[in-house]
Amino acid sequence: MTTTPRTRYRSRDWFDTPELYGWLRRAAFKAEGFGEPAYEGRPIIGICNSWSELTHCNAHLRQVAEAVKRGVWQAGGFPLEFPVMSLGEYNMRPTTMLYRNLMSMDVEESITANPLDGVVLLGGCDKTTPALLMGAASADIPAILVTGGPQLKGNWRGEELGSCTDCRRYQQELRAERITEEDWAELQSCIVRSPGHCMVMGTASTMAAMGEALGMTLPGNAAIPAVDSRRQQLAEASGRQIVQLVEQGLRPSTILTMDAFENAIRTLHAIGGSTNAIVHLIAIAGRVGLELPLPLFDALSRTTPFILNLKPSGTFLMEDFYYAGGVPALLTEIAPLLHLDALTVTGQSLGTNIAGVRTHNREVIKSLDTPLDPEGGLAVLYGSLAPDGAIIKPTAASPGLLTHRGRAVVFEDHEDMERRIDDPNLEVRPDDVLVMRQGGPLGAPGMPEWGFLPLPKKLLQQGIRDMVRISDARMSGTAFGTVVVHATPESAAGGPLAAVRTGDLIELDVPNRRLDLLVEPAEVTHRLAAMPQPQPHYRRGYGWLFAQHILQADKGCDFDFLRAVSLGSVL
Repeated sequence: MTTTPRTRYRSRDWFDTPELYGWLRRAAFKAEGFGEPAYEGRPIIGICNSWSELTHCNAHLRQVAEAVKRGVWQAGGFPLEFPVMSLGEYNMRPTTMLYRNLMSMDVEESITANPLDGVVLLGGCDKTTPALLMGAASADIPAILVTGGPQLKGNWRGEELGSCTDCRRYQQELRAERITEEDWAELQSCIVRSPGHCMVMGTASTMAAMGEALGMTLPGNAAIPAVDSRRQQLAEASGRQIVQLVEQGLRPSTILTMDAFENAIRTLHAIGGSTNAIVHLIAIAGRVGLELPLPLFDALSRTTPFILNLKPSGTFLMEDFYYAGGVPALLTEIAPLLHLDALTVTGQSLGTNIAGVRTHNREVIKSLDTPLDPEGGLAVLYGSLAPDGAIIKPTAASPGLLTHRGRAVVFEDHEDMERRIDDPNLEVRPDDVLVMRQGGPLGAPGMPEWGFLPLPKKLLQQGIRDMVRISDARMSGTAFGTVVVHATPESAAGGPLAAVRTGDLIELDVPNRRLDLLVEPAEVTHRLAAMPQPQPHYRRGYGWLFAQHILQADKGCDFDFLRAVSLGSVL
């Protein structure tokens, strides 16, 4: 293990100073009721809390923070909780992805500006977890992640439900007039019935699993239900462990190695995780100076079987995953594919962490010998429609559509799609390809989860439940279907998606990783040249900054100025 044992706490630079402010800082602690014995000779541990009543997934994190504090006190540390921006998928418009980088900056600056020796990161909802990891990676003081855990299973009329995979499924049935408005209203009270994030393998669950596979959480963190007492026990243990990390000098830059990221990518494919994880992992890696090219994701997918039977790609829910053994059990199943000597926040290797772990339910977690699919959950496509790549989740798609040629039906943007998708006069057939542009980082703006294009109502009423859909937007990790997202370069940046016209032929070939617009290159060039320059969405503030510095999806949608540079550690 390569660490730098502590010689002096970083926080002492705030107090052991002859200037007046050193004296005033001690006075300020006294104002909060803390005498000097509370922090003298102890590491100061920040509890970075993304709690918010506007983010229902994270609304219980104050209770989790109290458990962390107990652990910090037990280990001889001095815990101080502080808030950071909270990103809630349900309430924020136009999308939380617009603000992920802003939250990461809040995390980084809150850590570096304050007298902290280590930090516990509390997250849960989709973008809070990657934003926390990005900010902590940039600050690079000892850190450990604790997520809030998944909700309990939903249940409606005896059927187990997962938010929001089943809300999307039943919305289609409502639009097809196969359930009533009364059914829909009743279901609303049954699908989200506890604190915590979505209980399917959506983005929140996926990123919790990524944190664990990267080695940034204690083993078992990802799947413990939010209301299970073991969530509080793990939080308390994490509070104790962060003190040990400070004493050992074990920082994120030591844990977040290329081996750790390859472990996370293989885990992503094995769990059939969210397409969003690709963007987030690339961004986190960029904060420690590592490149994760899209071909790496695809190469590891080819050699990593999909073995976790969870919605939206399977049958079960996160609660079942936990009872089956959680991420430690899954990592044990794919251990021959992993870098088992990768260091983790336990101070031990990944292999040591999972030694002796068993799988308790083979219906939920399959083995390498009996996978759900011999290849991983995600695939990277290239071709004339996505020169820099696009993403599809084959495990959640219709097998018969993974090789498909169809006529494009184009929507200029999300508003155009919503206006026309249920128009009975819309000229569309089941074998057509729905295309929507202006959904990327610049075009939307912020790259919202608009990629799960709804099917035309008249086709739903005919019994059609899937079509090929393509956009430069993202897709919720809870969504399903033959949906191609992250088409790069995006249309607003002059990507080929901007040139597609209704009636053009598009060919999707997932086995050969191709996505092509069957139009002559010269014609595509002519169409793009004739298009007007897009007008900016913002002329001031954070939105303006976002547009000036955002990178494309294949680079993680981070800001160019936040990627790692050789400035040394803040320790």
